[in-house]
Amino acid sequence: MTFQTDITRSDDGTLTGPFRAPAQMLHDQEYGGHASVHDDAEAAKLGLAGAPIEGPTHFSQFDALAVEHWGQAWFESGCISSHFVTMVVEGEEVQASLTPHGDHSASIHAVKSDGTPVLNGTASIGADTSSELDVRRERGLGDPGRLHIVDRLEIGMTTQPVTVTMDLDSHNGALYPFTLAQKLDRITERSNWYDGDSPWGGPIVPTEMLSVLAHQAGAHFPVRGPAIGLFIDLEVRFVAGPVFVGRPYDIVHTVVGIGQSRAVESYWTESTVTETASGVHAATVLLHQGVFKASYADYPISDG
Repeated sequence: MTFQTDITRSDDGTLTGPFRAPAQMLHDQEYGGHASVHDDAEAAKLGLAGAPIEGPTHFSQFDALAVEHWGQAWFESGCISSHFVTMVVEGEEVQASLTPHGDHSASIHAVKSDGTPVLNGTASIGADTSSELDVRRERGLGDPGRLHIVDRLEIGMTTQPVTVTMDLDSHNGALYPFTLAQKLDRITERSNWYDGDSPWGGPIVPTEMLSVLAHQAGAHFPVRGPAIGLFIDLEVRFVAGPVFVGRPYDIVHTVVGIGQSRAVESYWTESTVTETASGVHAATVLLHQGVFKASYADYPISDG
């Protein structure tokens, strides 16, 4: 059995999984020498109901649905593209659904037990499918206005390659203070493919851990701080997947967008994941992250 998940299919083809209570694993996250929004005290300072679950955690619930629909092609050329709507705190339950539209694409939704939306987006296979974040990023292009936190960023900024490996028991750095083994102990959807019994001959990295792999080496661009950040949108696309446990990958980050809203300044980074030995582009992680204006002590009151 690939996933041990009870999935139902409605008359319109929608696949729905069970309600799950995802675990909070970033209580001890640290970046820039301070705690993050996933710390209860920092979340309270920002007026949040609690420290939110890290957004990518919800992707595992969609892995089970996507493999049910597309099989192993999901981890070879699949793309999950998500806009986070409402934060989830530990103890709350979340249900995921996937509604196919044709052979290669689907819409995805996750809701809390009271019906509150958690995320919306798209799932697809193949290189030629448009995603939720393709639309959102294009809509957000333009002059971001006066900036005070991400003002030193420029579209096109690129980092030098950094080689990283995700082993079962290796630490993933201050940004992600847990191992893959610890994540698999608490993951919402367990698969034997993560343990090595996969069609590709070795253990593969769950989709939710691709953003961990891509950002394992820490901060990459000159964002002012200390300040508290959050994920707004996230997309993981397997280009020539899957991504394997224990293999070295070269990571390169590029700034591909800059913006702001009333509460946050934000920027988009595209991270390429390239297998070191073969040079094969295995996956791409597109992240839109915001920084709370209210968390930055030097933010001008008139612009806050």
